[in-house]
Amino acid sequence: MSTDTPLYLTGKQCRIYRVRVNDLEAPFIYNDPTLEVCHHESKQRNLNYFSSAYTAAVSAVDPDAGHGELVIKVPSELWKQGDEMNVLKVYIEFSLDQPKGGLHFVVPDVEGSMAERGAHVFSFGYQNSTRFWFPCVDSYSELCTWKLEFTVDASMVAVSCGDLVETVYTHDMRKKTFHYVLPIPTAASNISLSVGPFEILVDPYMHEVTHFCLPQLLPLLKHSMSYLHEIFEFYEEILTCRYPYSCFKTVFVDEAYVQVSSYASMSIFSTNLLHSAMIIDQTPLTRQCLAQALAQQFFGCFISRMSWADEWVLKGISGYIYGLYLKKTFGVNQYRHWIKEELDKMVEYELKMGGVLLHPTFGGGKDKDNPTPHLHFSIKHPHTLSWKYYKMFQCKAHLVMRLIENRISMEFMLQVFNKLLSLASTASSQKYQSHMWSQMLVSTHSFLKSISNVSGKDIGPLIKQWVDQSAVVKFFGSFAFNRKRNVLELEIRQDYTSSGTQKYVGPIKVTVQELDGSFNHTLQIEENSLKHDIPCHSKSRRNKKKKIPLMNGEEVDMDLSAMDADSPLLWIRIDPDMSILRKVEFEQADFMWQYQLRYERDVVAQEESILALEKFPTPASRLALTDILEQDQCFYKVRQGACFCLAKIANSMMSTWTGPPAMKSLFTRMFCCKSCPNIVKTNTFISFQSYFLQKTMPVAMAQLRDIQNLCPKDVLNFILDLIKYNDNRKNKFSDNYYRAELIDALTNSLTPAISISNEVRTVDNLNGDVRLILEEITRSLNMEKLLPSYRNTITVSCLRAIRMLQKNGHIPSDPSLFKSYAEYGHFVDVRVAALEAVVDYTRVDRSSVELQWLLNMVQNDPAHYIRHKILSMLGKNPPFTKAAESPLCNEALVDQLWKLMNSGTSHDWRLRCDAVNLYYTLFGLTRPSCLPLPELGLVLNLKEKKAVLNPTIKPEQGPDTTEMTGNTMGVHIPVMGFTSSLDSVVGPLGSSPPEPGQVLQEEDTSKKFKIREDEIDMESPHDSQAFIHHHLNILERPSTPGQHPAVLSLPVTPLPSSFSKESTSSSKHSGDHHHHHHHHEHKKKKKKKHKHKHKHKHESKDKERDSHAFSNSPASGRSVRSPSMSD
Repeated sequence: MSTDTPLYLTGKQCRIYRVRVNDLEAPFIYNDPTLEVCHHESKQRNLNYFSSAYTAAVSAVDPDAGHGELVIKVPSELWKQGDEMNVLKVYIEFSLDQPKGGLHFVVPDVEGSMAERGAHVFSFGYQNSTRFWFPCVDSYSELCTWKLEFTVDASMVAVSCGDLVETVYTHDMRKKTFHYVLPIPTAASNISLSVGPFEILVDPYMHEVTHFCLPQLLPLLKHSMSYLHEIFEFYEEILTCRYPYSCFKTVFVDEAYVQVSSYASMSIFSTNLLHSAMIIDQTPLTRQCLAQALAQQFFGCFISRMSWADEWVLKGISGYIYGLYLKKTFGVNQYRHWIKEELDKMVEYELKMGGVLLHPTFGGGKDKDNPTPHLHFSIKHPHTLSWKYYKMFQCKAHLVMRLIENRISMEFMLQVFNKLLSLASTASSQKYQSHMWSQMLVSTHSFLKSISNVSGKDIGPLIKQWVDQSAVVKFFGSFAFNRKRNVLELEIRQDYTSSGTQKYVGPIKVTVQELDGSFNHTLQIEENSLKHDIPCHSKSRRNKKKKIPLMNGEEVDMDLSAMDADSPLLWIRIDPDMSILRKVEFEQADFMWQYQLRYERDVVAQEESILALEKFPTPASRLALTDILEQDQCFYKVRQGACFCLAKIANSMMSTWTGPPAMKSLFTRMFCCKSCPNIVKTNTFISFQSYFLQKTMPVAMAQLRDIQNLCPKDVLNFILDLIKYNDNRKNKFSDNYYRAELIDALTNSLTPAISISNEVRTVDNLNGDVRLILEEITRSLNMEKLLPSYRNTITVSCLRAIRMLQKNGHIPSDPSLFKSYAEYGHFVDVRVAALEAVVDYTRVDRSSVELQWLLNMVQNDPAHYIRHKILSMLGKNPPFTKAAESPLCNEALVDQLWKLMNSGTSHDWRLRCDAVNLYYTLFGLTRPSCLPLPELGLVLNLKEKKAVLNPTIKPEQGPDTTEMTGNTMGVHIPVMGFTSSLDSVVGPLGSSPPEPGQVLQEEDTSKKFKIREDEIDMESPHDSQAFIHHHLNILERPSTPGQHPAVLSLPVTPLPSSFSKESTSSSKHSGDHHHHHHHHEHKKKKKKKHKHKHKHKHESKDKERDSHAFSNSPASGRSVRSPSMSD
């Protein structure tokens, strides 16, 4: 460290009173450019401009690059001691008053003390967000050991990272202090805190594991956590490595930010994951959340990352070992189903958005600077990503890990993980050799090196294809059988021109099921080869009654009458193991899909054939699907899929369908009384297989339609009877999910009302069937108020049903019911369902009142998750889009959304990115079409642009000084608290180039500036860039090469007292722009003299001209804001 390097720390929303370094008062600057991204007088409204400004603001305080919101000048006395190994102790006194982000307080509005009310607080955030609740170096690559002390009310418990060493009461016994020590080097971003009147459970199987939940939930906690030890054992066994921390704590909180957030040695979960032994559907979900949290303890908390570009390795490994746990616990079928689901989800996203890049590299040429031009946000920082993109990023990461496993084998894969963990645990025990700690950080390079060392295989091409570039592969396959040569001629085409696709060259596996058995062929896909010849084995031998061997070695009898007499092919599959990130559209005959559905033993193949059979509504397809429904050995999710496919086929075959409605006789046979077939048996959900089928069949049957396109009368009566005779008295499981699905079935049976022109809709003239449905829904909703179901599943279904009744014109469209259910205080699932209905109403009725109501909720709702949900639901189901004209699209809305993303969401990264997404959905990247053309603003922008490109223009010639009317006043800017040589003031501006080593902005301080008084807004963070810049330049002499902090944009908190003793109040935020111009001028001179790596790109003038007209973003220090912008 050179003697003048300031210390950079990250911290947001804190009020900092004083900073001491080794007991000496130290001057500091506290400034957060992300509070307001673009200055509020700015008339800019296009998203391109905002995105570049936002990226610049985030970069300006990026701890990975050594920046931060808090800049501390180390007193020069400390450097004089000449000891380079100087230990600096920084002591910061700060308070955090009503934080908007980082810590979430849940205080129920009921009687009693805080503890009786169950009030609690927990830390939350997306990626590195610890800076929101204490000043730190908030980077995943800066490790240190921790001592944490929390003093709380005596009735509360503080849970934090590390081991609880002691708990000390204060003298009056009213408070106690919890002392935690975390001896394992950990990044600040992985530190968390939760305080509340928690009930505590020590895990009966593993005493070092402790669970915490809110009062009265202990029985649920006991049940839900009863299998956690199995997850521990599984991970420790496959990784052949002990759990890295000495303890593990799970805390269940209300209003959680996400379902699972993992921190060093503790995880914070949503309290809604807890369930009793009676609940079926929630159990696997809760187990999956626990397994994810534990996987992230190993990779994510214990092993951290070098930089944001290496995030994919951690997310990939934790997702991959979580997948192995799924496979062991829930079986191979569930695992393959999950992989297919994740792959489909990700492929769909990439094709729509144009690609997800796992390992972004920046710098080095024009194209490299933005590797993803197709996105409306930057992927340079986690905090600028859209939430959906980040989820898809995690999804792609674990899928790529699986591709690597396919290439090097699972055994080597686990050896690599073990190697990473053992190196890290050796390093973590080195107390005094912190240079060893870098072994606890993983980077893409070290991970790949480790793979090649362990396996000896080169996976370079695979990484280049899936990690270093975005996009997926799109295959189209078709075939013909050549009888003469007895070969299968397979044609595989690719689409690599549309958005989000890339060209694939390499091996692809094709499985062909013939009469003689199943054969795998590996084809090489070359640059331009389409056709592949695959030799066949069996000459078609249908006379010999032999069993046909399947893929898994099973031999079965098949009825071969349906197949083509000339060919031995039963079915063909392209890339059956999903070892390419791809979408495959394959064409084969309907009978081949039917054989594949019946006899292929892989669930993915069965799901693919169900999807394909929707296009072949024939009696043979109907039979194949019905057979699957009756097969107990078949995976339950395949059977659920078959129900919906059967309903679609039945609707296509309406005129030729014979017998009772689809699935009805099957349901009656399986679940109804023998003597009275319209009465359902009392529920016993002992067999989960049949429980899931019983739940799904009515929902699928309700999709059936008759010739008039109505739901058949007997189906509707059948569903109403199921509800009427439902009896759960002898069942040891709850039937709340089943009852909710029966209401969903009623919703599915609704069809649009036939409206008579002038008829007023009232409940009296309702269609009879609809009336029965409405009565049933009302009854269920009222029952819910008396006896709420688990997670209010039935209320959620009822709200959806009411919205469907409104949309189909049976009852008047009215959002007031939904608005009352969406209020704070209802259960979160109910609120989300109600809000979804309001969002839908806003779109259908184009209601500006409801849109306002939703946006107010986004700004004011206490629950962060709800705010996030509203914005993402508005994004999914927007009130209008950039393509269409709409009365809702007006200037006020643009301003409101701009304000929301510009300064209204600075406390929550995720929310800001949601707001950006919504803005993009509604208005696109350019200036919203509903805005009037900027008359004055544009000229000024051009002028301003010119001033940036040509720094020698004196600002006095610009329009800046024209309207300096009103009471002008001189503002003197004293330099506060610094003792740098300020006496050697240089002559008038620009007269002599300064000597190397002189402090540059000195002359500015002695000049007086005129400024309009009403331009200075004391509270809001604007325009003090010049001021901040000024101080940074004093903090840092030109002699320090390297880190020139990008200009930051302003303190929300008034500047600390030590700072502004002599300053006049208005000089705190003096918005003098002339000041700024001089900077540009001098920087240029300075640049010639010293190799000062500025972030200001003067050399790249031409480049700037090519880029967007307004790319000069305020936070990058390139823009020169002029006061007359607001005239």
